[in-house]
Amino acid sequence: MEGTEYDFREPRAIGEATLDHAFTELERGDDGLARVEVRRPDNGTELTLWLDESYPYLQLFTGDSQPSVRRRSLAVEPMTCPPNAFRTGKGLLVLEPDQPTKAEWGIHV
Repeated sequence: MEGTEYDFREPRAIGEATLDHAFTELERGDDGLARVEVRRPDNGTELTLWLDESYPYLQLFTGDSQPSVRRRSLAVEPMTCPPNAFRTGKGLLVLEPDQPTKAEWGIHV
């Protein structure tokens, strides 16, 4: 999505972009974490959501299709598989009984 309205690698306002998209090939720091940084310039609030390498996908949703929340918030969802993975099987993690898995994400305000 390089060069499109969905390219947020450089900080900028979401503006009128309607987001209900999964992103992949996430850029990661030397620590292996991908980060989503959200800032509100009007009051100085900053929030960072980080996700480890267990999450190769990230869903962003501006709520435009939901009148009760449209443009009031931004949903950010770390995902271990792409949309429709239960139907396609792509990226689906299938665990055997007693098989552990670990994935970490967090929020820093």
